Amino acid sequence: MGEDQPAVTAEPPESPIRTVGTDHITIWGSNARDTIAFYRDLLGMPLVLRQPNLDDPQQSHLFFDTGDGRILTVFVNPDRASNTGRLRTQTGGVHHLAFAIAPKEFEDTMQALEDAGHRYNVFDRGIFFSLYTTDHNGLVIELTTDKYDIPADRKAEVFATTQRIREEAGAEFAQDEHLAAALEELGLDSTPAELPDATSGVGGLG
Repeated sequence: MGEDQPAVTAEPPESPIRTVGTDHITIWGSNARDTIAFYRDLLGMPLVLRQPNLDDPQQSHLFFDTGDGRILTVFVNPDRASNTGRLRTQTGGVHHLAFAIAPKEFEDTMQALEDAGHRYNVFDRGIFFSLYTTDHNGLVIELTTDKYDIPADRKAEVFATTQRIREEAGAEFAQDEHLAAALEELGLDSTPAELPDATSGVGGLG
């Protein structure tokens, strides 16, 4: 809590390196069958490439399109069984993966997970809606949807403006009213999407 708090802004920092986006994320998986069943057959991510793991040919490397050309890749091995227990990770580990879904698909997604036997929790996170479940290995998967139609190339600007408004209001965390005010200030559409009722997501996952 005593650490310096840098300014929150959408402007790029003065740094020697500047990333231009997320290319892919790679996770350790179990076997190809269970991995494909979850990410392709349930979440709808096309399997776009499959080849040996170039660092360990005993494993396969599966490439899934998450929906916008950004790729999730998974190392799998037929001898590895899935682990459905909740993963507990240490510093440096992955807490969860988050993928976007359309607001109009939110309730259908809840039903599909229920039909597939996957438990889930839904939270109103203040500036977006989140559904949390786990994959076949216990990795937490967040399926999130924006409350408003925010252009992808303006999202950082919207969030940074929301942060400023939140701080000016003295609020502990960003809420819907701060986001709506930011959208209005930036001249963007602030018509909310139709989403189900959900409890506040404060302290929901830890």
